[in-house]
Amino acid sequence: MAAAKPQPADREGNVQDGLDAALTRHGLDVSPAEQVGLRQLVGWMQSGIAALPEEASPGAARAALDLSFVEQGRLLRNGTFTARALTEACLERITARDGAYRAFYAVLAERALADAERADSELANGHDRGPLHGIPVGIKDLIDVAGVPTTADAPGRADALAEADALVVSRLAEGGAVIVGKLATYEWGTVGPDKSGLFPPARNPWKLDHITGGSSSGSAVAVAGGMLRTTLGTDTGGSLRGPAFYCGVVGLKPTLGLVPDTGTLPMAASMDHVGPISSSVAEAALTLDVIAGSQASRLIGTSISGLRIGYGRDWFAQDPQTMPCVLAAMDAAMSTLSQLGAVIEEVSLPDYPAIEVAAAAVLHKESFDYHAANLRDHPQDYGRRCFLSLAAGLALTDEEVARARRAGAAFRADVDRLLGRFDALVTVGALTTALPAAPFEKEAVWTPMRTIGFNLSGHPVLAVPVGFDDGLPMGMQIIGRHHDEARIVQIGDAFEHATDHAVQRPPGLS
Repeated sequence: MAAAKPQPADREGNVQDGLDAALTRHGLDVSPAEQVGLRQLVGWMQSGIAALPEEASPGAARAALDLSFVEQGRLLRNGTFTARALTEACLERITARDGAYRAFYAVLAERALADAERADSELANGHDRGPLHGIPVGIKDLIDVAGVPTTADAPGRADALAEADALVVSRLAEGGAVIVGKLATYEWGTVGPDKSGLFPPARNPWKLDHITGGSSSGSAVAVAGGMLRTTLGTDTGGSLRGPAFYCGVVGLKPTLGLVPDTGTLPMAASMDHVGPISSSVAEAALTLDVIAGSQASRLIGTSISGLRIGYGRDWFAQDPQTMPCVLAAMDAAMSTLSQLGAVIEEVSLPDYPAIEVAAAAVLHKESFDYHAANLRDHPQDYGRRCFLSLAAGLALTDEEVARARRAGAAFRADVDRLLGRFDALVTVGALTTALPAAPFEKEAVWTPMRTIGFNLSGHPVLAVPVGFDDGLPMGMQIIGRHHDEARIVQIGDAFEHATDHAVQRPPGLS
């Protein structure tokens, strides 16, 4: 043992008095010469302990909110701050920012602090549950959290208390995540933004008077607004990816069925997906690994040199709705992937308008069938725009829906054939940047996205930012083979690190 550091003279008397008392109390005999060394060692330890902070620095936890949750986890484990301090800092930031953004329907401070304290205790005792242990996470309000209403932003569900956590929430809890709140959605995942719901619609942090792009609005806004690093959303026609495109964050729609939907309110069962919206590709992949038991993160950081990527430029390049800035950003993104060593080839994707109408027919028929009795018996449970959206499937015949499903199966087969030649496909996310919200708040408006076909086909899709125009984000989709999330994550992560899109922040947050 190294020699003890000498103590200041004014401390020596106190140390000697304390040492004498302790020796007497414990009945130990120590010679005067031995007391000198013992006094120095005890004094050094006591002085050092007195200088230690009583608890982790709140400032360190606040600063860490803008780090990836991988880095937050490292700092938790080395004792820089506690999960409770991180959660308190998160709750403080939600209080400061969400009045403007309106991402949260309910902030679950009591549960969050209890989750955080349990995480601190487990980590202190060597029980490490993985990358989300001690990390704050938010849940879209179509997904059950025990003891909290799953409102779906619907008038008839204000008091619809969930009896148990949805399976994905249970898996987050098993992974040590801190559940901090329920996040905004369009009513029953249908149309919006709509001011007639239970809660005012979430607002895009980049421009508050522009749309968020889909029903997983609160999930994307919480991430884009710097209040959370990762959240859960749902995607039936693009409701997870659209908000990712329009809010400049990452959305990962997994393979159909990979993530269980037990405890999640349905929209169209054959097209519903649950997945993460996160600040970075790695964080989205790690979140998916927790809720799906997958290995989506296994190729992160590896080279994409030699991978073959099919570029579905024909899906948008000639469409009159496509903004020139979107086309330029997509072409630049493909150039970046080429510079990273990927082999890029333009491909012709199946006719988008055809698959869009087929998927819309299946979605509306399944959602109507689920709600038909309640629409008839309790119309007051719905906002009028949601009511009409759900009712749109009432006149579709079984043969029409069967024909739509056959079109979906053909689309899936066509995409599978392309993915037999390519490691992944890339195409645009939306034809425009986020549009002004005012027209959407007056009536239902079809958002110009290129997403819904992959809900019907079930392919995994990663949405990542590709640039900005006039202060608003743009995004692309990376489509992979079924159950090959790792490959699209590998490509998205490489692209993210080769650009600065993911580190941009909305006004006032940079």
